[in-house]
Amino acid sequence: MKTPFGRRTRLLAATTATAGLVLVVAGCSSGGSGSGQTVAGGVHLAKAGQLTTCTHLPYPPFQSVVDGKVQGFDVSLIDLVAKDLGVKQQIVDTPFENFKTGAFLNSGQCDLAAAGMTITPERAKNVDFSDPYFEATQAVLVAKNSGITSLDGAKGKKLGVQAQTTGEDFAKKKGLDPVSFASSDAVLNGLRTGQVQAVVIDYPVVQGWLKDKANADKFKVVGNLKTGEQYGFTVKKGNKPLLKAIDKALKDAKADGTYKKIYEKWIGPYDSSVASPAGS
Repeated sequence: MKTPFGRRTRLLAATTATAGLVLVVAGCSSGGSGSGQTVAGGVHLAKAGQLTTCTHLPYPPFQSVVDGKVQGFDVSLIDLVAKDLGVKQQIVDTPFENFKTGAFLNSGQCDLAAAGMTITPERAKNVDFSDPYFEATQAVLVAKNSGITSLDGAKGKKLGVQAQTTGEDFAKKKGLDPVSFASSDAVLNGLRTGQVQAVVIDYPVVQGWLKDKANADKFKVVGNLKTGEQYGFTVKKGNKPLLKAIDKALKDAKADGTYKKIYEKWIGPYDSSVASPAGS
């Protein structure tokens, strides 16, 4: 199903991954207030004193509101970039479909986008991707009493996916007719409430969801689909200074062990051969 989005977005100010966030309602503007700022490395920021990040909430464990604060794997990594630039990160919650077009980057509302987004040639036509920072697979999740044991077993059943994602694309390429939800939380709630009998969704999201014993008692993974996906952060086409700053922060974090600590906090046990993409 196609879910309409409002024209208003939520603005959440973040200082660090563990700092408090203030929820503010803000209208979408073409460039925001202020004249921006140029900081270290020639990086120009849309708003002075902050690195503005577009995301789409909720998408745990990458970004979601926990105890009144936006936290997660992506948030923690971009905090490292903001720290290098000598500013604070501020997060804007926006519809996921805009990440494909780079609309909010082009308008100057955000400096970068961090939304657990898979690097694809189609998306790379509209935005520039950072080095890969995460290897992703798709999970097939079902109720334990469903009788479904694989993705093939979901044929003829109602299958849930998140709209505008590679999970949705994958299901359609397999000849399935998925029910599309607006967010990962909505997908999982659809499974929980019986709106769908199975879901295809990013495995790290499922990992986090199954940490809740109530969910683990009733649901299980019956397939882990290795689709060769890698996540990347995005910037406006041609924004080489910011892209360079992001890639440097990722490289430094992997070299000094910070990436591993963040990974284990938000994702789970760290396997360097899988968790950290080669060459990134």
